[in-house]
Amino acid sequence: MNASFADKIAMQNRLFSELSRMFGKEVPLYDKSLLVNKECNKAVCALLGQMYSGFNLSDEQLNKTSGERHGAIRIGRPDEYRWIAGFFAAFGMEPHNYYNMTDVGSKSQPIVATAFRSRINPEHRVFCSLLMTDYFDPQTRERIEALLATRQVFSDRAKELVEKNASHGGLDSADAEELVREGTNRIFKWTGKARNFQLYEDLSKAGFKIAADIACFESHHLNHLTPNTFCMDLYTGAMKFCLGELDAATFRMRSIDALNQLLEFADLDYMKLHFKHMTADDIQGFTSRKISVEAISTLADELITKLQELGFDLGKLKHSGFKDFTEGPAGDTPILLRQDAYKALTEPVTFVQADGSKVETVHTARFGEIEQRFYATTPVGRELYDQCLAAAEVMKEKNPGLIKQDFSAYQKAYAECFAPFPKKLSELLAQKLVYGRYTVTQAGLAAAKEKKVDVTELCELVRRGYLRAEGLRYEDFLPISAAGIFASNLGQYGTKSTAAEKPVYRQEALEEVMGRKVIVSNLTYRGLQAGSILESYGDLGVIEQIPSEEQSQLREAAAACPA
Repeated sequence: MNASFADKIAMQNRLFSELSRMFGKEVPLYDKSLLVNKECNKAVCALLGQMYSGFNLSDEQLNKTSGERHGAIRIGRPDEYRWIAGFFAAFGMEPHNYYNMTDVGSKSQPIVATAFRSRINPEHRVFCSLLMTDYFDPQTRERIEALLATRQVFSDRAKELVEKNASHGGLDSADAEELVREGTNRIFKWTGKARNFQLYEDLSKAGFKIAADIACFESHHLNHLTPNTFCMDLYTGAMKFCLGELDAATFRMRSIDALNQLLEFADLDYMKLHFKHMTADDIQGFTSRKISVEAISTLADELITKLQELGFDLGKLKHSGFKDFTEGPAGDTPILLRQDAYKALTEPVTFVQADGSKVETVHTARFGEIEQRFYATTPVGRELYDQCLAAAEVMKEKNPGLIKQDFSAYQKAYAECFAPFPKKLSELLAQKLVYGRYTVTQAGLAAAKEKKVDVTELCELVRRGYLRAEGLRYEDFLPISAAGIFASNLGQYGTKSTAAEKPVYRQEALEEVMGRKVIVSNLTYRGLQAGSILESYGDLGVIEQIPSEEQSQLREAAAACPA
């Protein structure tokens, strides 16, 4: 890269910091939820500090670790989507995976999507949807497209900067800063202004609130900007307490339960997964200590007191409550990701009609999502996850009121649906359910030098201390969970196409719109794992003991990994 160009990852961090600042001004509840999450993450760190001698997280490190953001935007026109792809490319973010949200059963919506993020160890990502207007009958499609055709989200200057990045391969710092301002001052900014109230009403009443949100507004406003949490159940309990949905006694009980589960769950592999700034050697040097029952209770009490002292009475702010249940795997199953949210806010909107008249009304679309990420699953692991999730959905359908009647019973029943999954990384890797990255240790190098390495089985090499295994974190999205979040926040549980025949949507069509290929994340995870295995076998001097067919498969997988 040209030395005069701004570092794209540094500018990406800058962009999302400014987007977070912008969103906080637009949605005060968002800023408050970040502070609640920070206190919950501090409580987790306090527990980990008692569990492990040597663990300590500074405020700066906590802010950085908690600073990841995942956003969501919705785009109306293919040309707008192409500009968005070019915009994110200027910040080192590329399209990952194809998500066909028109085909997720009862939760289907008239959109397809990809997620823009960096390739390796991304800190930020944006789920970017494109409205498929041919999902609708010809008359509705014509009305939507006619309205969308009259707006300009990207200014001429923003387009100039995007094209400059594409042609030159980067932007200097001044241009990059200007593009950040274009994003926060125009492209992603909420204005509370919309057009064509009749179309908005018709789409909303027909069950197409997402289409109404896309078609009738003048920007690609953020629908949410999601932080990450160290303990989902602790955070959701804290938010419900602060919103007035749980009393102090109930929240205390849930906090103690969440911290006790973390006590069992937070092994050294958990530490590697959640604290990327720490080296493996740092973490391996931690010494485990026993924690008393009283210590857990004290941490829960301190969290309650802190939230009360800070005046986090979020019930006084405009809000629509919190979701009833968390999307994704059970809390004791460290795969993929878990998601939850405070529900979409009802916000004032002014519709400016074609004749200049105004309609003052309200719109409900922007919500406060939270996530906690775990290990990326292999195809075998993903298939098992889908089976477990289907069982969990059946459980919920049979006991629709259980979560409010007996939360502990609901959690137990939900966890039982995911019982087929091991709960520890070593077992998940042994059963090839998740991806890992392997590195040789000093003990392994010493054994290789003395030609004492007489096995090639990965788990055995790890057990002997010759290799170190690290689980690869899942950096992508779950369509069913995303649809569940949409449904909860829209108050609508899916839509059916009104076209005479529902179109078939394919990845190649979205790639043509963007003018760039979609990266298949699974190839990245598989390639990273394969490359690490080949390198480890080479370092241990046992590569020749690996069957040639297995070597070929590993090299093919490593080669398929995006550079």
